[in-house]
Amino acid sequence: MKFAVIISTRTFFPGALALDARQIVLRRLQALGHEAVLVGENETKYGAVCTYEDAKKCAALFRAHRDEIAGVLIVLPNFGDEVGISSALKLAELNVPVLLMASDDETDKMDLSHRRDAFCGKLSAGANLTQNGILFTPTKLHTLPLDSDLFDEEIGRFAAICRVVNGMRRARIGAIGARPDAFRTVRYSEKLLQRSGITTCVLDFSDLLGRMENMDLQSDAFRRNLADVKAWGRLGAEATEEKLIRNAKLLTATESWLQENEIDAFAFQCWDSLEYHFGCAACLMMSILSERGIPAACEMDVTGAVTMLAMRLASGTAPGYLDWNNSFTADRDKCVCLHCSNFPKSFLGVEPEIGSLDVLGTTIDRELCFGACKGQVAPGPFTYLKVTTDDGSGKIRFGIYACSPEDSSFKAVFTNMQITECAWKAHDGQQPD
Repeated sequence: MKFAVIISTRTFFPGALALDARQIVLRRLQALGHEAVLVGENETKYGAVCTYEDAKKCAALFRAHRDEIAGVLIVLPNFGDEVGISSALKLAELNVPVLLMASDDETDKMDLSHRRDAFCGKLSAGANLTQNGILFTPTKLHTLPLDSDLFDEEIGRFAAICRVVNGMRRARIGAIGARPDAFRTVRYSEKLLQRSGITTCVLDFSDLLGRMENMDLQSDAFRRNLADVKAWGRLGAEATEEKLIRNAKLLTATESWLQENEIDAFAFQCWDSLEYHFGCAACLMMSILSERGIPAACEMDVTGAVTMLAMRLASGTAPGYLDWNNSFTADRDKCVCLHCSNFPKSFLGVEPEIGSLDVLGTTIDRELCFGACKGQVAPGPFTYLKVTTDDGSGKIRFGIYACSPEDSSFKAVFTNMQITECAWKAHDGQQPD
């Protein structure tokens, strides 16, 4: 990523610390593969942003790179000048996530030539950012040594925040088919999503069926998808060439529409119109596309697709779509999570079995339900998230649960979702995975 960097100092604090911080930050960002945009070392005193004049120079530079900048990193090697910092961001109008970071004091260097007082400056900078309506993210620790792994960890977390915030603000979500009448829990407000920059694009199911029926089976796209369908897992006794072709047609038609409309994630009417009118399940198609980087939610759950996109942007891995079902024996800190069978292959961690839907196959002919990915989710830490639109209050809300190997109990928080806000944390202050 390319980060805008502001290093600030205050006139009666040792300015040489700003030069040291500059070298450390640039070196560590480069080692992590990131780029930096910041005022030149000779453009302002110590290359820092201290005055309103410095702020204007800084803002002009940031505006020139506005389309490239993913986030802003504010570094306080000592107290810093909160007016210069807030003025630079106000004038730049970047509207991207901001990370506020302060240096540790060194107990053997508390004299006037080395004094930092950076946390006090961080409080002042945070207050001024808030007064100017600029949202920011603090570091996990009050202060930290810049030349350390702690710095790298904060940049990694901040990069994830930038991916989520910037990705969600311009997200395009596909809605393919109609919501099953029995699933009123997945109703949502397109208008509330649009207010946060999330656009919903709709495809009528008859149009998708038409694409499948008129498909060129000699096209490169279909042939590639048919090969993937056949190789996605262990094919059970129910697999026939005709069923595999149907699943490949569904995959090709869906992927084609997603690409044409630049869709980031999608929700799909997975039952039971598809089974009755085309003779296959949607799970295999959704598993493959989720693995390819376009998360897919079942049962026309559009906010489920929004949720999955946020989690993919945060983690860089393919999310799964599960139901939180039952308790696990008498252990109240354990539960059973399962769903039909659309999990990405990496989410399972093993090669899935490809067969027919078991539950739906009890009410629909199993011959019409082929395309299920069966397997157990790979063990490990997880974060469980669900976004919804609260039409009554006019807000987007989410609930998030985090479970880690160190603590098997669930941590939960329910809050409003503001796409511009960069605060993701459980109630105990721990960052979810």
